[in-house]
Amino acid sequence: MVQSLRQGLEEHQFEVDTAPDGLTGLALALRNQYAVIISDILMPGMNGIELVREIRQKNNATPVLLLTALSETDDKVTGFEAGADDYLTKPFEFRELLVRVRALARRQSNVSQFVYNILRFAEVEMNIDTQECFREGKIIPLTPREFELMEYFLRNPDRYISKTEIMEQVWNMNFDTGTNVVEVYINFLRKKIENGFSKKIIHTHFKGYRLRDEA
Repeated sequence: MVQSLRQGLEEHQFEVDTAPDGLTGLALALRNQYAVIISDILMPGMNGIELVREIRQKNNATPVLLLTALSETDDKVTGFEAGADDYLTKPFEFRELLVRVRALARRQSNVSQFVYNILRFAEVEMNIDTQECFREGKIIPLTPREFELMEYFLRNPDRYISKTEIMEQVWNMNFDTGTNVVEVYINFLRKKIENGFSKKIIHTHFKGYRLRDEA
């Protein structure tokens, strides 16, 4: 499968490095700068969840797409909590993987193209260049996907944002009514942005979610 994916990506003008196991993959990820990392979960040496967790602990923000035969929600949540950005369940069509890889690569390359590098709302400040988020001067450690979700809220304050819009604008995917990935990530974000602070700023409404400065 590795060689098949490599051939397919190279045919679409991607330069690809491959690793036979998780430990080799970790070494490559820490030594080189990549647009996207694609990892299976079940691998010798180090599994995909451990791989993602390790590179995030090293402050490596490269988007990670996990491939797995596991489809249970708990397994996906574990991957997202470790710092994965997207999930693709096997078997899958190569064109679907290609769409997701391009979306992740495009999002990564666009990070450095923003003209206004600082976003602020209430006590929250986000630095696009350094990929750091603060509340009341305290740094909030966010995964790349959490950072993108919070950034979207900061660019759209005081208005209702639907789950469909979040999936389309943050995930670059059509909304799937059978997934709860938006709710999962909103919960992740709330725990980091709101726990320990006096006010909630991410509010739920039947219309969607709203970034609002109120008690």
